[in-house]
Amino acid sequence: MANGTATSTDLDTRLEAHRTELTGYCYRMLGSSFEAEDAVQDTMVRAWRSYDKFEGRSSLRSWLYRIATNVCLDMLTAGNKRARPMDLTESTPLAQAALSPRPDNTWLEPMPDARVLPTTDDPAEAAVAKESVRLAFMAALQQLPAKQRAVLILREVLAWKASEVAELLDTSVASVNSALQRARATLAERQEPGAAAAVSDPLDEDQQKLLDRYVAAFEGYDMTALTALLHEDAVMTMPPFDLWLTGTQDITGFMTTLGAPCAGSRLVPVQVNGLPGFAQYKPDPEKGGFAPWAVQVLEISDGRITGFHCFLDTQRWFPLFDLPLHLEAETDQVEQGA
Repeated sequence: MANGTATSTDLDTRLEAHRTELTGYCYRMLGSSFEAEDAVQDTMVRAWRSYDKFEGRSSLRSWLYRIATNVCLDMLTAGNKRARPMDLTESTPLAQAALSPRPDNTWLEPMPDARVLPTTDDPAEAAVAKESVRLAFMAALQQLPAKQRAVLILREVLAWKASEVAELLDTSVASVNSALQRARATLAERQEPGAAAAVSDPLDEDQQKLLDRYVAAFEGYDMTALTALLHEDAVMTMPPFDLWLTGTQDITGFMTTLGAPCAGSRLVPVQVNGLPGFAQYKPDPEKGGFAPWAVQVLEISDGRITGFHCFLDTQRWFPLFDLPLHLEAETDQVEQGA
């Protein structure tokens, strides 16, 4: 019994060592934070149950990726492609703005960096990992057929050899190379102007100053100061609503009309999708203090904010980011646990 317990503990430890990278893989495949974590849990259970059949012909890591890929492909058979509002509708002028929600499974979901980006001492590897979970890239991945998606992630993001991917997918190297070529072509067609959020890691001095100015402008609800920080073609989205707005005039116009209750908000920094972000708490007229309102993800390019994405389902997102569901009135800032 003692030996069995030790073996079980050892296997648990070995499996858990791969959880973060597997969650990142499943998140890129599925576009959903919660489905990714479910897929990894399913992978771990399947690995545990069938470990006695694991013959060691490949590494434990490769074997886990094979299981995770099969789990994700099974989950994707329904054909649901998660999206951003701009993937589904045309931009709406402020004068016609209406808040129409769509079901949760419509949307590409945000994810804390710490849950999907393993620690690494290689700056280039870290940069690729961060870029591969950014919202624009994630949205493009969702347009690929499931197996092309797996090939692209394994080859381009995780740097697997074509032969390793072929073995994992039970196919030929030629088939893997063909799938990768088609996936690259699709992504190239979908490349959006300014889609590459130019965010250094760590933030450079100018980017940090931009974020500091953004916090001051947003918390002060100073639309003149905010306009100076936004790119003239900046985009604002608010899932689960399919409304999205383009340009400083419509964005600040929305914030002072339908978004007026956000005046006096507090922002808490978060690391999300390889980008800077904030948890937004707005004044709570009933309880006092501040209530959670949104996880904001900011895209920055050429010294301006080009994307301003607000995920509003706070009962889902704030616990995912280990954020409190209330801030006291005197609390201007809380430390965000990584």
